[in-house]
Amino acid sequence: MAALPSEIPAFLRNPAAVRDVGELSREEDRSKGSGKVHDHNRDAGHFLDLDDEGKLLGGPPFLPLPATRADYEKALQAAGLDSWKAGYLPYSIIDRRQQLTKDFAYWRVLVYARAHERNAKRKAWYAQDIARRQAQILRTIGELSHFVGDGAQPLHVTVHYNGWGDYPNPNGYTTAKVHSPFESEFVFDNVKPADVTKAMSPLNVQDLSLERRTTEYLLKTSTFVVPFYELEKAGGIRNGDPRGVALATDRLAVGASELRDLVVASWRVSATATVGWPVLKVEDVLAGKVDPYDSLYGKD
Repeated sequence: MAALPSEIPAFLRNPAAVRDVGELSREEDRSKGSGKVHDHNRDAGHFLDLDDEGKLLGGPPFLPLPATRADYEKALQAAGLDSWKAGYLPYSIIDRRQQLTKDFAYWRVLVYARAHERNAKRKAWYAQDIARRQAQILRTIGELSHFVGDGAQPLHVTVHYNGWGDYPNPNGYTTAKVHSPFESEFVFDNVKPADVTKAMSPLNVQDLSLERRTTEYLLKTSTFVVPFYELEKAGGIRNGDPRGVALATDRLAVGASELRDLVVASWRVSATATVGWPVLKVEDVLAGKVDPYDSLYGKD
């Protein structure tokens, strides 16, 4: 958040917003245990169980990514699997990024409409809705940051998610529960935020489809699974070991860079998005071609 460029609305670049997104990022974990339906629907959105050949639990290949979760589910079921066990992390990232684009589109229109509205009652509603939308944007980025962070952690994109597990293990990798100790205690005790900032990559908003970018991001993370277990075997995940610190710092920097890039991409794409019902083009509203009030407030 602190690395967002000046083109991003100022309310997202103040210390309070940076702090709030960090806190809201935790909500996807803090909400666990709410109930059977809640947890069953959401828990699998945090991971992707790729095997050593890049297949989903030994079933269908990960790529190409089906267009929707329904199509993804059908492909898995054809192999006797389902997304509740294989995970659907890429769809969590894509969903929140699409929501953020829509949130930004509404914010653009609301800010313009408030500045040009002469009716006092409508103007007051626009001001209130800007505040609501800004709160929604912070929450959406918080959710997006959680899933992007999951996607930077190698143990979130592998069948070997908490120890090597019940798989062929000729190299003798640990079967201990190493997931939480690595991403929690080890990070808190050893990784410095300033070092993560230094390791972040330059802004990179490539002209790739959101689906392609997300799958490439997760596949890159998966290449660190074996190196993680090799490092653990060599003692590199022990407290203070510079090898483990370097790995954790790098992975956090990759996640932070990806989050920054996705926020910027969402902001830019929102300029050509649509809002409201009946549907209006953001460009038309900002050009003064249409009055957006009825579409935004809703006649019904």
